Order: sequence, then C-alpha cells, then structure tokens
Amino acid sequence: MASREFARGRWLAARLPCGADLLEAIAALADEHRVRVAEVRAIGALQCARIAIYDQEGRAYDEWVLDRPLELVTLLGNVSRRDGATAVHVHATLADQGGVCFGGHVAPGCVVFACELFLQELVGGEPLERAFDEETGLPLWRNI
Repeated sequence: MASREFARGRWLAARLPCGADLLEAIAALADEHRVRVAEVRAIGALQCARIAIYDQEGRAYDEWVLDRPLELVTLLGNVSRRDGATAVHVHATLADQGGVCFGGHVAPGCVVFACELFLQELVGGEPLERAFDEETGLPLWRNI
C-alpha cells in the first residue's frame, strides 16, 4: 500500500455563497488561500444536485440529477491537483423532505443554498497529483 505523511496546516472555515456551484466554490476557496492539499468537510443545503456512482465494469460514471431542494447531510472528500489545477473530489449524503437519503460522488452542477465548510490544509512535501489509473480507469493520486 502506497502512502505519504502530511502535517496539519491551517483550518479554513467558509460559508459558500447561495447559488454557487458547489465544486467550483470549494476550488475557488482553496485557490484563494493557496491550499494545494486538504481534507474537505461540510454540511448545509443544496437547491439541486448531480450525483454519480462509478460503474466499475463499464469504467464510467452513471449520473443522476436531483432537481429539488436537498439537505446536505454530509460532504467529505479532498483537494489535490490534476493537470496543474485544483481538483476537488467529494462524496455526499443528501436527504429530501421525506427523509429519503441519496449518496455518491458529487458531480458538477450541484447548486448551493447554504453551506458551511471546513478545509483542513495538509502540508509537507509536494502536493498530491491526480492522473489516469489504468487498473481502475479513474483519476487517482499518482505520487503517493
């Protein structure tokens, strides 16, 4: 198993703007504070969401749109680098007004209603870089 050690850096707390794309807002926050590697955690609500599950046999994401207000029960993931840019990889658990939960990989197109977010910066060495992994077909950390 490949691994690397990081030290904890700064903790950033942010309230993401209503109407913002969730992934774009997290990347912008990381860029604004020059955070290259971090853990992401958040709670809040979304106006709508796009969630995906990876089809391991077909090597592609199956996406679905949840075009309604949703509670952002949990958002967990990371910030690293891909092709020289900030890459945000997060998964979410979402709940509708009936309490039905949905979860999976967060795809572009999730619109924030309200979101309180923490970024835990990780420091020490080169940033983690994502690149295509032949075995899985996913963009995984290559320098770990």
